[in-house]
Amino acid sequence: MLNNTPGLAPDGQPFCLTRLQNKSGMVVSVMDWGATLLSCRVPMKDGSIRETLLGSPSLEAQVQQHVYLGASVGRYANRIANGQLQYKNEIIHLAMSHPPHQLHGGPEGFDKRRWRILSQDQQHIVYALDSVDGDQGFPGRLQVTAHYHLTEDNRIRIAYHATVDKPCPVNLTNHAYFNLDSKPGDIRQHQLQINADEYLPVDGTGIPTAGLKSVTETSFDFRSAKTIARDFLKESDQLIVKGYDHAFLLQTKGDLTQPAARLWSNDGLLEMVMYTTAPALQFYSGNYLEGTPAREQGIYHDYHGLALESQFLPDSPNHPEWPQPDCWLQPGEHYESITEYQFLPQ
Repeated sequence: MLNNTPGLAPDGQPFCLTRLQNKSGMVVSVMDWGATLLSCRVPMKDGSIRETLLGSPSLEAQVQQHVYLGASVGRYANRIANGQLQYKNEIIHLAMSHPPHQLHGGPEGFDKRRWRILSQDQQHIVYALDSVDGDQGFPGRLQVTAHYHLTEDNRIRIAYHATVDKPCPVNLTNHAYFNLDSKPGDIRQHQLQINADEYLPVDGTGIPTAGLKSVTETSFDFRSAKTIARDFLKESDQLIVKGYDHAFLLQTKGDLTQPAARLWSNDGLLEMVMYTTAPALQFYSGNYLEGTPAREQGIYHDYHGLALESQFLPDSPNHPEWPQPDCWLQPGEHYESITEYQFLPQ
């Protein structure tokens, strides 16, 4: 199951690539660098195979791209305004990765680390990572695991677990980009449903500008399935970031049995259902993918893939007033975030 692939990672050691497969023939590839989800190949009813994820042409290209393709991101996914936290009376300064803000855990976040393999078999793999006190500015030592499980009913189940020895905000997610069509291309003809009544407006740097806003009578209302193109760039809240790059507060409130979102390919032959214990998801329509080297040949263009990232709302450490669980993990507590993506050929 475990293969050392050609080429070396930035630490000078070989990449370790693992292939998971279920009885229906679905195949998922992951690697230890960044605890990264590299590929998800789904068997269709006509006997064809669909690659549902954007990916790089090589593992070397994978670690050089800057859009977090399939990577595990942390300690804190999304943005923290001005790269600082306030905890009680203390101001904590973080490493900047999207000046003047921090994005996805800092310039040397978890996507740029080698995770060690704790266990694996044909349908599971568990990665682990230790993050020292002060890593990217965050307080305390954090220990984290990422568990990938390919189920027999075509679900990729991703479970993150973490503990800390000092109070620290923790927000882990996978940054996979999906395209369910048979050939790579624009995802704006995909249909999308998000079970959320509210979204979070942001400024041009992705930082929340005010509180949550109702999706009612806005382009952000995905409570009924619609094509992404239908209301694309119809409001200033989208125009400022070239499309959708916004967090939605989910109706499911952490209930893993209820769909948080659904996505359909342009031809309607493949559906993906997302479930999560997280309070929110970030819908990103791939607004800045232009020039990213593509798995197949050439480059990806803007809107060639979309991300549905399970997480806390962005900048949550600085907004305790928002209606979601506390994102600050305390010593003695256990962080858990579980997300499932189920693929259903039609």
